[in-house]
Amino acid sequence: MASVRFTVTPTKAEDLPGLSDTSPDISSRSAARVRFGSRESVSRSDPLSEASGGLTTTATSGGRAETPDHSNMEQGDGNSKISSVYINNTHGVDDDDFYDRNLALFEEEMDTRPKVSSLLNRLANYTNLTQGAKEHEEAESIGEKKKASKSPQMGTFMGVYLPCLQNIFGVILFLRLTWVVGTAGVLQGLCIVFICCCCTMLTAISMSAIATNGVVPAGGSYFMISRSLGPEFGGAVGLCFYLGTTFAGAMYILGAIEILLMYIAPDAAIFNAKGLEGEGAAMLNNMRVYGSICLLLMCLLVFVGVKYVNKLASIFLACVIVSIISIYIGALVSAFKPPHFPVCMLGNRTINGHDLEDNQCAKTILLQIKEQAETEDSNLTFTNENSTMGPTFDPSHVLVEKSTYLWSRFCQNAELNASCDDYFTYNNFSNIEGIPGLASGIISENLWSSYLSKGDVVEKVSLNSSHVAHPASTQQPYVFADITTSFTLLVGIFFPSVTGIMAGSNRSGDLKDAQRSIPIGTILAILTTSIVYLTSVVLFGACIDGVVLRDKFGDSVKGNLVVGTLAWPTPWVIVVGSFFSTCGAGLQSLTGAPRLLQAIAKDNIIPFLRVFGHGKANGEPTWALLLTAFIAELGILIASLDLVAPILTMFFLMCYLFVNLACALQTLLRTPNWRPRFSYYHWSLSFLGMTICLALMFISSWYYAIVAMVIAGMIYKYIEYHGAEKEWGDGIRGLSLSAARYALLRLEEGPPHTKNWRPQLLVLLKLDEDAHVKSPRLLTFASQLKAGKGLTIVGTVVSGNFLQSYGEALAAEQTLKHLMDKERVKGFCQCIVAQKPREGISHMIQSSGLGGMKPNTVVMGWPHAWRQSEDPQSWKTFINTVRVTTAAHLALLVPKNISLFPSNSEPCTEGYIDVWWIVHDGGMLMLLPFLLRQHKVWRKCGMRIFTVAQMEDNSIQMKKDLATFLYHLRIEAEVEVVEMHDSDISAYTYERTLMMEQRSQMLRQMRLSKSDRDREAQLVKDRNSMLRLTSIGSDDDDDTDGGERDRVVSGGGGGGGGSSEHHRRVQMTWTKEKTSQYRATHSGCSTPEGFRDMLSIRPDHSNVRRMHTAVKLNEVIVNKSHDARVVLLNMPGPPRNAEGDENYMEFLEVLTEGLERVLLVRGGGSEVITIYS
Repeated sequence: MASVRFTVTPTKAEDLPGLSDTSPDISSRSAARVRFGSRESVSRSDPLSEASGGLTTTATSGGRAETPDHSNMEQGDGNSKISSVYINNTHGVDDDDFYDRNLALFEEEMDTRPKVSSLLNRLANYTNLTQGAKEHEEAESIGEKKKASKSPQMGTFMGVYLPCLQNIFGVILFLRLTWVVGTAGVLQGLCIVFICCCCTMLTAISMSAIATNGVVPAGGSYFMISRSLGPEFGGAVGLCFYLGTTFAGAMYILGAIEILLMYIAPDAAIFNAKGLEGEGAAMLNNMRVYGSICLLLMCLLVFVGVKYVNKLASIFLACVIVSIISIYIGALVSAFKPPHFPVCMLGNRTINGHDLEDNQCAKTILLQIKEQAETEDSNLTFTNENSTMGPTFDPSHVLVEKSTYLWSRFCQNAELNASCDDYFTYNNFSNIEGIPGLASGIISENLWSSYLSKGDVVEKVSLNSSHVAHPASTQQPYVFADITTSFTLLVGIFFPSVTGIMAGSNRSGDLKDAQRSIPIGTILAILTTSIVYLTSVVLFGACIDGVVLRDKFGDSVKGNLVVGTLAWPTPWVIVVGSFFSTCGAGLQSLTGAPRLLQAIAKDNIIPFLRVFGHGKANGEPTWALLLTAFIAELGILIASLDLVAPILTMFFLMCYLFVNLACALQTLLRTPNWRPRFSYYHWSLSFLGMTICLALMFISSWYYAIVAMVIAGMIYKYIEYHGAEKEWGDGIRGLSLSAARYALLRLEEGPPHTKNWRPQLLVLLKLDEDAHVKSPRLLTFASQLKAGKGLTIVGTVVSGNFLQSYGEALAAEQTLKHLMDKERVKGFCQCIVAQKPREGISHMIQSSGLGGMKPNTVVMGWPHAWRQSEDPQSWKTFINTVRVTTAAHLALLVPKNISLFPSNSEPCTEGYIDVWWIVHDGGMLMLLPFLLRQHKVWRKCGMRIFTVAQMEDNSIQMKKDLATFLYHLRIEAEVEVVEMHDSDISAYTYERTLMMEQRSQMLRQMRLSKSDRDREAQLVKDRNSMLRLTSIGSDDDDDTDGGERDRVVSGGGGGGGGSSEHHRRVQMTWTKEKTSQYRATHSGCSTPEGFRDMLSIRPDHSNVRRMHTAVKLNEVIVNKSHDARVVLLNMPGPPRNAEGDENYMEFLEVLTEGLERVLLVRGGGSEVITIYS
């Protein structure tokens, strides 16, 4: 039986002779090729092995490995041939054969669609990127060689379970859990712990689903949230998580200093003061000084090297585990042999153990003295009241009563007849066991809550006391409550002890199988810590007396750490263990927080944080560490553990809330990419976790919750407006897509009501040869008209074939996007490639928009210099667009002289927007000025509305009706009715009509060259200026030169209906001399018959009437609105017969002649404004 062995040989493309750089599946990066061989395959020729360039492997029966022969490389015919000693080949194989054999059909697309083997090879060699590095998609496309790194080897236990334990167990367990149990009682304490643990468990389930939905690189929770909810939420929550981690570091440092100054070295305090108030202030100052020093030392340690922190982590974790085990052992031992921690009580009030300087919990004590002392102390009375010593009668001694130190604290002096406090007088001292033990039944007393206000004395309700209503003085040696407690406050203080569940996901880059380890390790760690917390609540309530539990700093047990009193074999196990564990947790926070900030900064979503993405040469985040130290110092200056804990509670709760939201969103949206390997999740669990997080935020501290939300909201809006655009395929984008789909389907139900009508613009822009927009002011005008509202689609047409012009279309689209950003127009770009511009525009008008969000208004520019244009297609395209918009029932806006319109930075300080309402086409003329005046450019302009009255109209009544109509429309404007009397058609009108038709006919006959047309244009321009200077309407106009006008070529002409005067004017315009002169200079351009047709032309009667209207209206409009900022005017429709198109352009020119800024408006046929509410 033949054995099989394989060899892995790294190869490069350049190492393979005969393989060109264009070979599709030879990667530029190093790759590993695996070849298999066997004895059975030796006789066959294997071209793949010949072309691979690597070691082709085989095996011998004896297991002897053979050596490849690299010398068998033959050069011939310019192509390298590689021979293998293992394969019996007689010829070299061309490199093309290697690809053509099985995949020749796909070889042309190999550069964009790689072979499956290449893809799988890349995925198999996947290495986790460092935290905050660039996107994997970007990184994979970079062809630089990466350093060989060790594959991650950490399993579930070491990689996830233990780090989570270390981060979850912390300072609160040792310093505050006993106080929480004593204040809230066992039942409410269990409730607090259960709610907090439920919150983290549900969050862990959601986090597991996200973490197992694809590869999560190092970056942990920030990476998961930002890639699931988008850069805005990711940045906001990432910064909140960073702040929470930073304040956690401050809290751990404060906890370590509290342990140091209270329980390890009380004499190290710098500030000392007497009295409750002074003592509290001195303690806070000590915390600030020592905390700042500790923070400095820790930051130096982190700066020097993280490796030292990681090495110490296991030691700190061992301290935590040993401390917790000693608590459980101590609780069990207390059932048989309770430790002796006496607590001194006066009535039912707890006495501060520090004030028992003589260790006597009594008012007086009996002292034995010799008889001769009787004469000296004859005034002593022999009483044995509340004595702690039983009388022992010695014949040579007598018993003498003496006051204790406590007597001097409650009375005016140490004399037995001194005046004393009433409560002291009527109540006796007693000693109770601080640790009654597991079997004592003390849990029945500790079941219920005992919330205190600041300054209240810690009391034991079950002890008898006289009912003297006398408040305790802070000068007396009682144990007082330092803060006012409530259920909500305790929730906020306890919650940090369940945070730290993200530790496993933060180490995802070091895990052998992150998708398996993160869910199992995190959930097991939460279960473990939850069981420890819940059993600790019960054990504390069952073993320790209530007054000791409510004594936060252990004053009643002479300054011992309360949880330490229960520990076995000595309280020092807990004290030392908790000190080191809190120091370790602080170091971990100061290590993790700067890296989290660096990850956010390197993602480049928050511009002002970019500086924190830089660090030392080895990647250590130096600047981020400085900022972290500064923020942590702010937390240390607060100095109170109970005030810092709710702050980081808020930030962690907000982070957990968004983890749950991310999972719920992805589940409900059913995104195709949402396929978590962890299947034990449900959207309802995520919503429940989110609800608990939100409730806990407001339960623990509503004002901190609001502040945290405001901070997150401000960061969100900042990223939205100023941050870099990122597309991470996040859930918010998916939610937007679903919401847009739902809204579009709802809009599809019917056309919008008149009250909801607003211009949804399709702006048609023209690009020049260099892909620059010819009339950018069109977009400026569109932005002023929209004032940021409604739909705007900016479109252009690229001439050509789509297959060849696709790149040009993309470039044009980028140009439009850049211009839209510059003009701050919110909308979409559309670029259509078509053979003819008019077809492209037609297609765009038909296909733009989606569902109910289709454009209802087209904005296009007036064709500039259409008279001088060599190609008549510009104005023909314009007229065709007018016809298409009319057929599509769309409104049309054509700004004329658009370059003269004001930009967004040139507001009009005065002036009028004039509306010439000649025909009613849906009310567009009324609505547009109102919309324009919403923008800052036109806001200060007044509005005037002119309408035209004929002879048969009652102009006075028209003005009243129009004013009433505007009043009901809630539009403020000046109203004027212009009367246009019937008048004879002027000679000027005939002249213009005739010249228009003559020019059309002449250009058809003569087909002028470009130079001739330029000369003719100048002549017509001169004639035009002369015509305007003469008196309009005069019958005896001067005979002017230039027998034709510079007008559009094509169509038009004319036929009869004229009078003898018209014929006479024709003869005056074109004399025989001029004709012969023209023919002499343009020989061969035309025939005499064509001239005879041209000279015999008579104006068409309908054209004369249209020209008459244009001239008369223009005369009136110029007279009334020559000083207007912009004139809005009804745009007449194009003629049904296409032969009159050039005449139509001439009519529009005459209509708007002499006006600086004109907006021609054509309604879409539907009402756009209403007087009804």
